[in-house]
Amino acid sequence: MIFLHLFKTFFLIGLFGFGGGYGMLSLIQNDVVEDNHWVTSGEFTDMVAISQMTPGPIGINSATYCGYTAVHKAFEGEMSGGTLEAVSTLGSVVATFAVVLPSLILMLLISMMFLKYMNTPMVQNVFKTLRPVVVGLLASAVLLLMTKENFSSYTEDRFRFICSCLLFAVSFVCVWRGYVGPIKMICACAIFGAVFF
Repeated sequence: MIFLHLFKTFFLIGLFGFGGGYGMLSLIQNDVVEDNHWVTSGEFTDMVAISQMTPGPIGINSATYCGYTAVHKAFEGEMSGGTLEAVSTLGSVVATFAVVLPSLILMLLISMMFLKYMNTPMVQNVFKTLRPVVVGLLASAVLLLMTKENFSSYTEDRFRFICSCLLFAVSFVCVWRGYVGPIKMICACAIFGAVFF
């Protein structure tokens, strides 16, 4: 059943999604696009954009979107109208709850033991080992978003491809160096996209 499959998939994503929402993106993309084909690559790109624009963590927003879309596609031929919308909404609730549940359980367990054991060598070694893993997951999330849907391609639309690469480079440098805040940069890029694309 789709609901149990959704719950299992997003529970595992929530359990192993170190590094927050951006760290989860590679896991979500692998399970949702490649393994289960619940969303296409283009829909995944749109999902990431919508999840970034809406309030809340990107991992939870992505799970909500994926849950809705997966159930909607699964029952599209069997149901219609309000029933399909209600069942699809239940799919988004299941996926959202599943992705949050591991963090809730782990935080309850850790909060009981962390203060007591946080300075032990074993706990410190675990955190030292997880740091590079988090950086790797974040880097993979960046690479996953470097697709034709986001940057176009040099052969199809040379102007858009070059502008996209320049926007990426300028945004990265300006935010990394602290010249411009992320919110101002997002607004500037949105205006540029509206005018030129």
